[in-house]
Formats: sequence, structure tokens, C-alpha cells
Amino acid sequence: MIRTKFSYSLLFFLFVNSTTYFSQSPFIVVLGTTQDAGSPQIGCTKKCCSNLFKNPDPSRNVVSLGIVDSKVNKFWMIESTPDFITQSKTLKEISGFRHDELPDGIFITHAHIGHYTGLMYLGRESVSSKKIPVYTMSRMKGFLMQNGPWNQLINLNNISIINMDPDQSIQLSNDIQIIPFLVPHRDEFSETVGFKIMGPNKSILFIPDIDKWGKWNKDLAYELKTVDAAFIDGTFYDSEEINHRNMAEIPHPFVVETMQLFDTEDEKIKSKLYFTHLNHTNPLLDTTSKQYREVILNGFSVSTFKQIVNL
Repeated sequence: MIRTKFSYSLLFFLFVNSTTYFSQSPFIVVLGTTQDAGSPQIGCTKKCCSNLFKNPDPSRNVVSLGIVDSKVNKFWMIESTPDFITQSKTLKEISGFRHDELPDGIFITHAHIGHYTGLMYLGRESVSSKKIPVYTMSRMKGFLMQNGPWNQLINLNNISIINMDPDQSIQLSNDIQIIPFLVPHRDEFSETVGFKIMGPNKSILFIPDIDKWGKWNKDLAYELKTVDAAFIDGTFYDSEEINHRNMAEIPHPFVVETMQLFDTEDEKIKSKLYFTHLNHTNPLLDTTSKQYREVILNGFSVSTFKQIVNL
């Protein structure tokens, strides 16, 4: 049974999100927390979306992380989402130093619409960027090279594809390295990866999409013990949330399943876990919902827009 008691993860959550200054330490910043299609989602007439069409919430961006190192005045982005325009501006503003408008590199997890389609804004119809490094796995690289309009970005030198290998570290600066690793997901067009981001003092796990934890060849509980925070797939709260869809076609670990998985773990482990990639129907997007309160009371957290964690 999931326990419902107050946890110090709530205090940690409030501390992280109340940060109003940036130290010389590198850090990650949350640039978005919603599922690929955003919130509100097209065609949705439910209560979760109806008011948002009239009064959009600028914090409802598609899932993405920024990585900042002020020692070298550089920043990078994980995912190029449909909200890439505002997310790149947000990342520049939060970095706190002078920099061009675009990131020093973009890391892509996989070829689903919320994770790479923002690359279109780097093309000649938009900013017409110059050789922005885009880090991908081999199948993702092939997908971009073999299909328009993405191959035009390559042909016009708007982007420069850098191939990643699973479990091989990429050094971003003296203080930051990032390691991609394969995760099981619906790999129609490309493989899917998560990332481990390692700084001088802390490390972060980022897994926005995975089918089910039991399909992964690694143990999430063990991996959590090797990092200081983890931003993981929380797409759907439970099976009742979207029961008009065949869940076999869109498998994700339900939030309640993940909480049950960690039911016997101590509070220190559970406090590292932040749910992200939230579907527009997910009650965790509403901080007043009983489901949100249950997550917090059980020692877990929900990722928030502009949340900062020092590395």
C-alpha cells in the first residue's frame, strides 16, 4: 500500500523552486513538463483544456531541460520541442550571462513529435541558424538525414549532426558531462534514450519516455541511488485517466505504478524523483488536485517550469 504521510521532499521541492539566484555552479533548468502535444491539446473539450484555450498558461511547455555552465558562458538544451522558440529565450534569460539566442547544442531523445520537431525553427524559413550541433543516436541521425524537411537543415548547414553512442560520455565542459542510454519505447522511427547529466557535485537522470520500468534492462531503484535527482516519465496518473484509448498503443508507466514500485524505499530515495512529461489529462498538472497532494504526501515530487537544480 502507498503510504500517505508528510515527507521532507515537499520542503526540498519548495527550496529548489524558490531559488532566485544563480551560483557559479552549473545547473539544469526545467523548460517544460507536458507531453508532446502540449496543454491544452488540440481537439480536447474536457475541463482540463477548455479554460486554457481562453487563458493560456505560459508554463505549460512541452518537456525539455536546459543545461547551463556560467564558467564557460554556454548552455545546451535537451529536446527541441514545438515550444522551442520560447524555451530557447527562457534558457538564455535564465543563464544570466551574455550569449547568442540559440543553444550551444541540442540533445534529442527520440523521434516523437514533442522531442525533435522544434528543429524546424532553425531552418531558412525562420532563424536560418549556422551549424547548431544536434546530438542524436544513429537511427535518429538516419531519420533526419533521409527525410524532409529535416535533411534540408543538414544540407543548408543549419544544423550539424553529432552521433552519440549508448553509455558513452560526452564532455560538454570541464564541469559537465552527459551520458545517453537506451530505454524501451515505441521506436517506430528511431531508438529512444534517456540521459544522465553529471556535474562537479551532483548528477541528474532524465527519462521523459519509457514503456514500462519492467522492460528496461536497468533497475530504476538502483539508478536513483547513483544520482541526486531524477526527472522521469509521469505521462499518465493511472489507467482511468485516458480509458478511451488503447493503452497498448501508448504504453507508459502510470504514476501510481511508479509510486508503488518505491513504496518500501526510504524518504531520501523517493525525494529524488520528479514526475514530468505530463499528459494534458494528468491531474498532476493541477496543484490543487487530490492526486497531486497524494504524490507529495507520499514523498515524491512533480517537476515544475523553471525549476533549477545545481550540478
